[in-house]
Amino acid sequence: MRVKGGTVRKRRHKKILSKTKGYRMTKGKLYKVSKEAYLHAGQYSYAHRRRRHSQFKNIWIQRINAACKQNDIKYKDFIHGLKTKNILLNRKVLADIAVNNPDIFTFLVKYL
Repeated sequence: MRVKGGTVRKRRHKKILSKTKGYRMTKGKLYKVSKEAYLHAGQYSYAHRRRRHSQFKNIWIQRINAACKQNDIKYKDFIHGLKTKNILLNRKVLADIAVNNPDIFTFLVKYL
């Protein structure tokens, strides 16, 4: 007696096709192509979750740099001054201060 597996196969195909719904061209309609696209999408999302952290750091640096320019100091001199005075604020916190509390950021610059 042979095993056909019709309902199991249909369920498995349906699961992949529902996850790839909305993909371009046949990637959301044909099972073989859909499965390949789904696997690649998973790899891309994993890699891009890692990349997101460095993109945030770039944004923080840009915000700090903009605030430094408003206070007539270079970014590198500001960071160097913080390190020499042993002020342990990371770039995320500094960027938040620069955007939300510019008067405190100005105080930090004057303190250096």
